[in-house]
Amino acid sequence: MQIGSLALQNKVILAPLAGVTDSSFRILAREMGCALVFTEMISAKGAVCAPEQTLKIARFTSQERPIGIQLFGSDPEIFARATELCNGQAPDLLDINMGCPVKKVAGKGEGCALMRDPDKAYAITKAVCDAAAMPVTVKMRKGWDDSEVNAVEVALAVQEAGAAAVTVHGRTRAQGYSGRADWSVIARVKEALRVPVVGNGDIWEPQDAQRMLQETGCDAVMLARGVLGNLWLIRRTVHYLETGELLPEPEMAERVRLACRHLEMVVEEKGEYMAVREMRKHMAWYLKGMRGAAQVRNEIMRAKTEQEMTAILKNLPG
Repeated sequence: MQIGSLALQNKVILAPLAGVTDSSFRILAREMGCALVFTEMISAKGAVCAPEQTLKIARFTSQERPIGIQLFGSDPEIFARATELCNGQAPDLLDINMGCPVKKVAGKGEGCALMRDPDKAYAITKAVCDAAAMPVTVKMRKGWDDSEVNAVEVALAVQEAGAAAVTVHGRTRAQGYSGRADWSVIARVKEALRVPVVGNGDIWEPQDAQRMLQETGCDAVMLARGVLGNLWLIRRTVHYLETGELLPEPEMAERVRLACRHLEMVVEEKGEYMAVREMRKHMAWYLKGMRGAAQVRNEIMRAKTEQEMTAILKNLPG
């Protein structure tokens, strides 16, 4: 798959996930074979008004390439200035968030709220494309709600403004992350656009990715919540799409090993105090489905040091 000047090695992309896709997570995703990762979304206004603090979120290492920085906001001029700052970080692409459904973002006219104004979506994309030193992509949803399903219209607008690819999540803002993703809207966007389209929503198994590619004709798939505690989904999906062979789920010992390594990486990146607290949610995801997970999860939530957390994991029954 080609996004502007950027060539990707396969069809599996990791979504930007707030509070999740930090540097350690992205490195692990790349090791699993992910073709492209993203930083957590950053505020365009924050990047302009407090660049040192905001752009810390957008720092990355060479191990994470190819990588995109995702910006959110509502003002074309601010987006352009933030883009110029991001150019200094030299990511492989920039992504504009037009899909975030949470109230503190969409309620301020940002994220998915931009889909309600295709002219503004065009203006923002044009401003970013004019300022960017790398390809620009846009991530959007099906629409605002069932009465405002306009992904095709907005996708055509941002393509006209210069977007090199579009990602479509098959849910509306009103759905949030509930209900089923409507893949037919991805197919309609793909049919309408000349640039690549990435499909997103309800990929929990490698077979889901294959089915999405077949049913929608999209060029690549974006994994999101399915990878929480299950980074192996990336490797298994890449392998399945390339060979048709379904790799087995990881053994418990392998899950524990990766969880411990993930913890160690975050400690090195952020220090023990912050790492242990941030990793509690990750550990709950890693433990999902394991025997005795509820009790162990409670112990994990009380752990205050890397040593405590590691000992709990290594003493799991079975």
